[in-house]
Amino acid sequence: MLRWFVISYFIVFPFAGTVAAEPLRTPDTAATGLDVHEHLEVSLFAAEPLLLSPANIDVDHRGRVWVCEIVNYRHFANKDNPPREAGDRIIILKDTDGDSQADTRTVFYQGHDIDSPHGVCVLGNNVIVSANDKVFVLTDDDGDDRADRKTVLFSGISGTQHDHGIHAFVFGPDGRLYFNFGNEGRQLKDRYGSPIVDTAGNVVNDQRQPYQQGMVFRCNMDGSQVETLAWNFRNNWEICVDSFGTLWQSDNDDDGNRGTRINFVMEYGNYGYRDEMTGAGWRTVRTGMHETIPLRHWHLRDPGVVPNLLQTGAGSPAGMCLYEGLLLPSIFHSQMLHCDPGPNIVRAYPVRPAGAGYSAELVEILHGARDNWFRPTDVCVAPDGSLIVADWYDPGVGGHRMGDIERGRLFRVAPPESPYQIPAQEFSTVDGAITALKSPNHETRYRAWTALHNAKSAAEPALKNMFTSSNNPRFRARALWLLGHLEGRAQHYIETAVRDRNPDIRIVGLRIARQQKRDVVAVVESLIRDSEPRVRRECAIALRHERSQKVPSLWAELALQHDGDDRWYLEALGIAAGIRWDACFEAWLARVGESWNTPAGRDIIWRSRASKTPAYLARVIRSHSDPRTLPRYLRAFDFLDEQSRRDALVELAYAETGISSEVRSFVTAEAINRLQESDVTGSPQHRSALNQVLDAVSGTQQFVTLVDRFSLSDRYPGLVQIARQKPDEQAGVEAVRVLLEKGQQELLRQALLSNDPQQATATTAALANTADARVTPLLLEVVKDPHRPVSARREGVRGAARTRDGGQAIVDLARSGSLDERLQAAAASALHGTRYNKIKEAAAALFPLPPSKDNRPLPPISELTEMKGDANQGRLLFNTTGTCHKCHVVNGIGREAGPNLSEIGNKLSREALFHSILFPSAGISHNYETWSVLLDDGTVVNGLIISQTDDAVTLRDSEAIVRQISRDRIDELVKQDVSLMPADLQKILSAQELADIVQYMTQLKKAKAPAG
Repeated sequence: MLRWFVISYFIVFPFAGTVAAEPLRTPDTAATGLDVHEHLEVSLFAAEPLLLSPANIDVDHRGRVWVCEIVNYRHFANKDNPPREAGDRIIILKDTDGDSQADTRTVFYQGHDIDSPHGVCVLGNNVIVSANDKVFVLTDDDGDDRADRKTVLFSGISGTQHDHGIHAFVFGPDGRLYFNFGNEGRQLKDRYGSPIVDTAGNVVNDQRQPYQQGMVFRCNMDGSQVETLAWNFRNNWEICVDSFGTLWQSDNDDDGNRGTRINFVMEYGNYGYRDEMTGAGWRTVRTGMHETIPLRHWHLRDPGVVPNLLQTGAGSPAGMCLYEGLLLPSIFHSQMLHCDPGPNIVRAYPVRPAGAGYSAELVEILHGARDNWFRPTDVCVAPDGSLIVADWYDPGVGGHRMGDIERGRLFRVAPPESPYQIPAQEFSTVDGAITALKSPNHETRYRAWTALHNAKSAAEPALKNMFTSSNNPRFRARALWLLGHLEGRAQHYIETAVRDRNPDIRIVGLRIARQQKRDVVAVVESLIRDSEPRVRRECAIALRHERSQKVPSLWAELALQHDGDDRWYLEALGIAAGIRWDACFEAWLARVGESWNTPAGRDIIWRSRASKTPAYLARVIRSHSDPRTLPRYLRAFDFLDEQSRRDALVELAYAETGISSEVRSFVTAEAINRLQESDVTGSPQHRSALNQVLDAVSGTQQFVTLVDRFSLSDRYPGLVQIARQKPDEQAGVEAVRVLLEKGQQELLRQALLSNDPQQATATTAALANTADARVTPLLLEVVKDPHRPVSARREGVRGAARTRDGGQAIVDLARSGSLDERLQAAAASALHGTRYNKIKEAAAALFPLPPSKDNRPLPPISELTEMKGDANQGRLLFNTTGTCHKCHVVNGIGREAGPNLSEIGNKLSREALFHSILFPSAGISHNYETWSVLLDDGTVVNGLIISQTDDAVTLRDSEAIVRQISRDRIDELVKQDVSLMPADLQKILSAQELADIVQYMTQLKKAKAPAG
């Protein structure tokens, strides 16, 4: 049971607190289920039936809330008769009587073309809506709060009906639009369906040329001049931009891995969800990877990956904004505000400068402490400085397992005794627009920005006064951006800004120079020795696309200021040199001379992609005194040109590191494994070194890899030994796979004939675990031979039944009466679980299943939810009768075939847990879909895809065994609509036992994080 517990897109973040009983789910009790920051209070602003399932919101200058309502989503949208026949809609909610609650609703737009909208951005009479495969601009021409025109801004985006697709837009202080999509977005096309070529000259798609996975973009208001600002995210939900033009966002991990993150988005950065060079997933073994999964998840030890600002554990990041108001307590001023519906929480992340980057902490604003249906999906700042929080309100989290389409709430968060009073704005005068430009509300600032921009030189005195006299640096930055747009005045204000005492203003000056296409190199020269690392970071980024011959020397000057302990700064240097590494590296070497071997110098060499880098990496490795850091430098070879690194790797194969023979073997093995086969097998010296390494790593996965890589036939018996010693582990399965690939079926046959029952059984188990049709004849020989150990024959039955021909052979043996009685229980178990329908039907007749455990059907879920469970008994069932632990890890115990369930009680209500167990295929999480791989021999292999490269597909099956399959063996790769978790648990457990397991799972929670 629970062989594949489905966890939806949104996961849990650790918070404590036991829900004693399911709360009432009516609007009048909504706020009572929430905990709020000690200096704030929460009140209900709107609820059903006024709105349903809000996915994203915006607040306009009048304090009205614009809502993306999602009803026709996923499994609801796929019905013949979707719940909302006219399509999903954008609505406007307004408080008309001043009681701080919405009381009127206007439908701005409705239609199936916006089913499942994931973003709304209000900009005057234009509303940008992100939905399905398009971005629409809906225009209200006559001011009646209804769309009169609809135009397409972008199209061709994948991820329709998927929350990893296109997300909301936001207006930046520079007058441009910012937006992102998750890793199902895949590509961006213009309104006519033609692929977008961005300002760097690259087609915007996820084909690793150079972009992949989720991306962040910037463009002009009309959609022109698209820039791809960052990439390689998983599901970066919503970008936010502060008044200085600095970008922030969140990103979701592969569910269940406690790796949710917050990012400072460094322009042109790679953010490490997939391997930069191969596209492999984070589970793929690589040299020097992090020991802990949350850090390993983002390839953070790979050169070329921008570090994370903050990792927040398990979660499900959604809407985010910058709070640049004054109404809330000072701890929230100028900080990110963020919704995480998995752990039912809204947080702030107070940020401080740290070198060229930042550090941050967590401060809780709102938490569904007594109501885990609270699913905050977005937060916006109203014109009065209060917050409006959208609550999807659902037993599960959002799209994949959307369980409720009849509720939805908005909450207002503000200090006590702060009524919702919207200040009047006057945009028609310069002074009025200046006042509005200071608003904490985005749409108000957009209208002010537009009015002042259109006023041109008439607005300069007031803007100059705002820039020079304000003591608020964010107000100064907003004025500066507009001053930089004044015709003929940009250079003056750029020069003024870069001399400013505030480093953030100096950064804005440099960014304006880039936007206005001024002499960026001259600005960088003026800031090249700036005392603030963040300013020098921006200098490096500004050099990336400059073509001046001065760039290498400027880069070298910036590189000389690297302290060897600032990853943000190092990655900025890498971004700057990304398209001219040889020239930049040469310039640095010329400056540093023989004094390169310092912590800072080794850092730059590790990050470099120049043609001379391999030789310097080899020198670092040979001379380095700390063996713990050697994997870091060896991993760097994987990012270098194969030809340029050959000589250095050959040299390293015989390097004397001066540490120990064990370390020398490690370095030699790593170096040899990166050489071409002809480089090793064609040289007696190299082959001798390889044999020494093999002796040192005998019995390990590294041994299997090397034997496979270089086809070392004299080492094939060693692979048999690994298969016997580790039949249920990755190394053992890989050893059998290599032998099969090398045509060593006869060697495997001889191994199966061992006179030692234990060895014979272990060898059979290793073959069985491959689920490879090529071992079926060998396994059937074992099954049919009465002289073989019964334990080995049972393993043979299990293994043969995993392939189509083997399963049919077992059925034929049973029909003819030739199947040994001692093997029939194993056959019944194996054949009932087969994916081949004809074999399953035959098994049902040959080996009928027993009746349900208590001979009664299960009651409805509503009754199951009310049943009292015993958590202690549930824990016992989970780990024994239920066998849930065979596919799931709880607090470090179990197998990692399915998602980690250590914190599932924070995520799902009792009702949602029952649904997940009994209907596992109703909402399969992204990255936990079952795939069927049809091989060229007719075999079908099922499992999770954990990595795909151009050469191979890697799956993990329900036994947590990882299988790598060469592309040339695959006929078809099909995503299934069903989960690997069985849907017939009533045949195994009684209703009470199910209730016991659910009770146990509701208590799987992590202690509440301390307040920031």
